[in-house]
Amino acid sequence: MELLATERLSLRQLEVGDAPIVCAYRSDPDVARHQSWSAPYPLRAAEALVQEMLHRRPSDPGWTQIGIELKATGELIGDVAFERRDAREAAVGYTLAPAHWGNGYATEAVGAVVDHGLDVLGHGVIVAEVLPENAASIGVLTRLGFERDGTTATGEDRYVKRRV
Repeated sequence: MELLATERLSLRQLEVGDAPIVCAYRSDPDVARHQSWSAPYPLRAAEALVQEMLHRRPSDPGWTQIGIELKATGELIGDVAFERRDAREAAVGYTLAPAHWGNGYATEAVGAVVDHGLDVLGHGVIVAEVLPENAASIGVLTRLGFERDGTTATGEDRYVKRRV
């Protein structure tokens, strides 16, 4: 089910058949080195993630993983995590298959989810935590108007975007 849409992307619920695709892009060492998991990412973990997200919506409390699908081909190319922490603050994270890096898809998908969190769900702040060496991800956040707001206890840079 489509949750949000952009010009080129359908942001949708993950589906049972997505687990092997999620496993494949999360197993890429270039992806995993910027995330909280190690490569290879087990198929069972992908199946559990998909199963857990089958009925979740961005408006639900806690984490929701939202699939990023190319409208032109129907191909799942990544996912955006959105966490409603409380009425004021939410967090965002994202993963994109390396074959699709450099096309603006992460900026487009994350931008849609962040706008939804700020404008529709009414959060005052969206945060993202990123490793300082992940220049591409910092570029995505900067293009979307996030500003660096310090360092977390785990050494990640904290970026925030506030509702205007």
